[in-house]
Amino acid sequence: MTDYLADVQKYDSGADEAVVNKIVKHLGIALRNRDSSLVSASDKTELDRVKEKWCGKKLGVTGEDADAAVEAAAKTMAGDRSKSRVTFYYLVAKHLGKLATI
Repeated sequence: MTDYLADVQKYDSGADEAVVNKIVKHLGIALRNRDSSLVSASDKTELDRVKEKWCGKKLGVTGEDADAAVEAAAKTMAGDRSKSRVTFYYLVAKHLGKLATI
């Protein structure tokens, strides 16, 4: 999957290409491997890592707010078997109102 913007737009038709590109740049080498380019919403360890690294370190949000944002993104993407990490991170940031700070 290389058209990250199109994938994000499935969930947010008004997605900002610049924000999506910043997330892609942030993820960098992780997107080269199919396994690491996807988020497993059923893996608690993976979701904890998203909360710690993305919500906590990058967005500055921890605790219940981070939990709620990750849960909301997982629910939004529940019908998508292959959850793009870029889209997942975008939805988490959107839920937290942090798209402008990425």
